[in-house]
Amino acid sequence: MMIVPSLIDQWFPAQQIGAESLRERGSATALPPVNVVHVWWARRPLSASRAAVLGSVLPAWPTESEAAADEDARRVRDGLVAEFADESAYHQWFLQVVGIPSGKDPVRARAAIALANANGIKLQGNGYGYDRAFTRSPQPDEVARIRRLSALRAGGSPDKAPTVLDPFAGGGSIPFEAMRLGCNTVANELNPVASAVLQGTLGVVHDFGPDLASDIRTWGTKWAVAVRSRLEEFFPRAANHTIAGFIWAYTVPCPTTGRPTPLAPNLWLARPASADRQVAVRLDVDQEAGTVIPVIVEGQSAAEYGDRATYKNGVGESVWARDTTFNGEYIERLSKSRRGSYMLLAVCYEEAGSRGRRFRAPTDADLAATAAADKELARLRPGWEIDGLVCDEPIEPGHKTDEPLRMGIRRWSDMFLARQLLSNMVLLEELVRLQPSMLEELGEARGRAVALQLAFALDRCLNYNSRLCGWHPTRSMIGNTFDRHDFAFKWTCGELDAARVLVPWVVEKAASIHRQLSKLVHGLQATTDQGETLGRSDVLRGSAASLPVPAGTVDVVVTDPPYYNNVMYAELSDFFYVWLKRSLPLVWPQFCDLPITDKMAEAVANPSLFKDLATHSGRGKRPAGTKTADELADAHYEELLTRSFREVHRVLTQNGVLNVMFTHKRVDAWDTLGAALLNAGFAIASSWPVATEGESLNQAKKNSAQSTILLNCHKRGDTAPAYWNDIRREVEQAAVEAVERFIRHGLRGIDLTLATYGPVLAVLSRNWPVYTGELDSDGAPQVIRPDVALDLAREKVAALKKRGLLGGKDVDFDRVTDWWLLAWSDFQAAEFPAGEALKLSLATHLDLDTVAKTHKLIKTSSGKATLLTPAQRRTAKRLDVDAPSYDTLVDALHALMLVYEEDGTRAAQAWLNQHDLTNDARFAALVRAAIYAVPRGKQKGVFVRPEARVLDSLRSAFFDHLPLPADPDVVTASAPTLF
Repeated sequence: MMIVPSLIDQWFPAQQIGAESLRERGSATALPPVNVVHVWWARRPLSASRAAVLGSVLPAWPTESEAAADEDARRVRDGLVAEFADESAYHQWFLQVVGIPSGKDPVRARAAIALANANGIKLQGNGYGYDRAFTRSPQPDEVARIRRLSALRAGGSPDKAPTVLDPFAGGGSIPFEAMRLGCNTVANELNPVASAVLQGTLGVVHDFGPDLASDIRTWGTKWAVAVRSRLEEFFPRAANHTIAGFIWAYTVPCPTTGRPTPLAPNLWLARPASADRQVAVRLDVDQEAGTVIPVIVEGQSAAEYGDRATYKNGVGESVWARDTTFNGEYIERLSKSRRGSYMLLAVCYEEAGSRGRRFRAPTDADLAATAAADKELARLRPGWEIDGLVCDEPIEPGHKTDEPLRMGIRRWSDMFLARQLLSNMVLLEELVRLQPSMLEELGEARGRAVALQLAFALDRCLNYNSRLCGWHPTRSMIGNTFDRHDFAFKWTCGELDAARVLVPWVVEKAASIHRQLSKLVHGLQATTDQGETLGRSDVLRGSAASLPVPAGTVDVVVTDPPYYNNVMYAELSDFFYVWLKRSLPLVWPQFCDLPITDKMAEAVANPSLFKDLATHSGRGKRPAGTKTADELADAHYEELLTRSFREVHRVLTQNGVLNVMFTHKRVDAWDTLGAALLNAGFAIASSWPVATEGESLNQAKKNSAQSTILLNCHKRGDTAPAYWNDIRREVEQAAVEAVERFIRHGLRGIDLTLATYGPVLAVLSRNWPVYTGELDSDGAPQVIRPDVALDLAREKVAALKKRGLLGGKDVDFDRVTDWWLLAWSDFQAAEFPAGEALKLSLATHLDLDTVAKTHKLIKTSSGKATLLTPAQRRTAKRLDVDAPSYDTLVDALHALMLVYEEDGTRAAQAWLNQHDLTNDARFAALVRAAIYAVPRGKQKGVFVRPEARVLDSLRSAFFDHLPLPADPDVVTASAPTLF
């Protein structure tokens, strides 16, 4: 009897799902409601999540020969034939359930839209001919069919809903889509903030539907009225004005005069495209009075002051003493000693009956109100502290929390200006005060649901009302605390009117988001009675390494595990947790029982947890047997990941499916994931690359993977152990075949390399354990690390990529030139991890010191490698445009690029003639390869990378017979020919 494969093992429309995922994330103002329920730092697109769940639940279409040879395969084939005319109809139905109608192709639509945009043409409608895929909800007849087909693969009743587990559920995209597909979902999370978010996203929406929004508004309005009555005296305004923001600047004492000097990277308040509408602040200094007077400057004059900075590149400049500067160390020292303060620079407001936002200088009333707020906070704080309401928990040192600690922000309550803290505390107190009435009037279950949504609204207030909320002059608005995945300090910050504006805004957001979520799940019907159509949801809080789930009861696991050291979820979420554990204990005590979030049980590689345990600093020559904090963190992450996957193995049925979504550019992250899966007892059946991360305009300056790899796994049966030398050729062939297959998906650069990792790991899993042929330190046969196979894959892909850059031809350059070409091709960025530079050197059989020190193609610092421009290499005394000959071809190319850039076409032609390269086919091949390797992304029609601009010009001037790659602004991906 065979294990019946899932559909995703055999077929998956990766390109279409990728196009829909990019479409889903293409607008920051129209994200799915799941993404905006509450801040969370990683969410998969709904389209990719639904497709992954559906493809894992459904059976593959067995061939006639498989059906003839196996009873289960015959049963599955007969069942599918009874449902569909043929396999093609089955696949089309899959796309329909995902949300892509028959006859529509989002890949072609994206290309057509890009082409139209490039030509200034506006297409009718949205260009796709249908709404975004995630907005289409599965229909009752489709859910019933999913259950019948799932039973074909997994066995059991055709009416039974399959059970889908996500052990790392995070923001909830995967379980949300599983629930919509009619699956019973188990969403597990270690983090209490994420657990609460899952309850609001799944349980509340499942149980109450869209009409709960009216209750959220009703009780939110009561909350807003109570808050306004207590706070409005601290936020003065004109009768016809609505305050859009107070703009503050951080100050430290001037080292010469001791007077507060504001630190601002710029003094812009509004910076739209039209110069007539620009606004800046001028800082006038009254030396006698010892005051700084902000003055609003508008129109053409604003440019004179907007770009002025009192803090730039870590250096502050005093407004009191000419030419007096001070460094970041001075600023940090004063900040830690609590000698930093804030100065109000301006007030942004909207006037009734007029359009647009305007600015005014602070008034005496503004300053008096902030002083009064300080006094009111001092009066109320002792009582709040007695009641345990103030978030005075210390901020623990960590990978990300060290940022605020350096600036003297030692407790979570320090994250707020005094008036912000007063406001947020009043919001908390009044919300908690309302909760008993909610439970009494709405009933316990409904009251708890409303209380949870309003607690999320409070957290939205915190996110937009802290001293880490920057002011965005291009949009004249306040940013949020987590516009990045860190606690980056903001030298200028914004504050909202918490008396009148803040609470009504967050309440309406909470009600609207809940209604939108409910529409995706229930439609707009007020009742939630849908019989068995909607899947049941169960939210668990605990470690994925110890699940309270019976063995063999889960049909499918689809998960998006933490990505190595990508995001420190626990450190970041403490910002919200210290408030949630005060806003929810009456109604949701299960999310409030920790003093602080659990960092040690979190499956991330966080070196800050191991600083005290490390036996080596990571600097200098390492003594034998010592470990760095990074190595200890890596080992901890792999252990937790392995234990978690072993739990997955335990809870899955014998025919169960594990689908792992993973997006990471570093080989060591994949090595860890591969080792965890293999050691947990899984076999990798297939992998699919899906474009899920939208391209940035500055992508050429970054090094990031744009694709999520879906690894599809089953429980591994008996395998015959093998030796590495015996399967090495099989690994190489798997990498080559993967490149051939995925190049047709338009993959290139690092994404193409990543796409080979699944097939390569699959070879290992079919032969696990794989031995090196040597003994380990205990005298036992040594098992290889997955990165041995991944490095071999990288080596094969590097050779194939070079052929692709050369149009399928084989041309010998030299190893240094190969390295430079492949660095651009692989990373599509000028900067990338130094470890990746080392691995590329190994793939090209080159010592990294040769690249960095001898040839100075890169500089390395703080774990980063940066490709040097030709001009930078000349400054480093490694490139001479007047040299009679060159050691490497890349030196010759760089010299030509410099001559052309600085002296023009005639000088470049003379240089080519002098070096006998005018008609040199090998040199022309290098120019072609470089044109294809260096990213050709543009901003406003101009190449982002100067290398791309010069290479393009060289081709036009001297090598116009060379083909150009497709314009990345017109076609979503260009596929170089490899063979």
